[in-house]
Amino acid sequence: MSNQRARRLLRSVLKLLRRAHGRRRWPGPRDPVDVLVATILSQNTSGGNSAAGFRRLRERFATWDEVADARVAAIERCIRVSGLSRRKAPRIRAILRQLRSDRGGIGLAFLAEMGPDRACEALLRFDGVGPKTALCVLMFAMGMPVFPVDTHIFRITRRLGLLPDAAAPQRAHEVLTPLIAPADRYEMHLLLIAHGRRVCRARSPQCPSCPLLPLCGFGERNAPRARARS
Repeated sequence: MSNQRARRLLRSVLKLLRRAHGRRRWPGPRDPVDVLVATILSQNTSGGNSAAGFRRLRERFATWDEVADARVAAIERCIRVSGLSRRKAPRIRAILRQLRSDRGGIGLAFLAEMGPDRACEALLRFDGVGPKTALCVLMFAMGMPVFPVDTHIFRITRRLGLLPDAAAPQRAHEVLTPLIAPADRYEMHLLLIAHGRRVCRARSPQCPSCPLLPLCGFGERNAPRARARS
């Protein structure tokens, strides 16, 4: 698919998703350390479980300095509900300690002085932070015009033919970001995730009732089978 055609397709997708799921607006800046820790907790688990782990962590420790000084086992107990706690707890503590050592305090406000590319590179230096996590921090905490790609977005854009079959999930943002207008990236991100959770699911996608069906070759092929099963 040519870039011009992909851009047109994505503009149509955004219009249809707005109509189906409502508009999304960036609510304003958030503490980037909060977002970083919350996003690490969200890796390989559900939104509800990751939110519960973050809430318990902040109830137990009043500041990020206290988390940095805590025993790994104490952090792990707080975030166990988020899954993979034995991996996530030492990573979170190591990142907080590294920030304090390198910057003189636990904060990420310095990222705002960088462009998205340099800020992303700075975050990728931390163990356990991949492209999706780094880009989520820049988007949700600072409103930078980046485009993180999660499993829902990867699945939907592949079904729409926007990504080649050989595309790696970790590099999908490199293909998709320049195809979406900077002002639309935040909203497109959230709407694709909402659509993936409600309609374009990994299993049993609701193709017959999908608002993107006229644009989706996968949906056109799958819709008759879905109707036959219902």
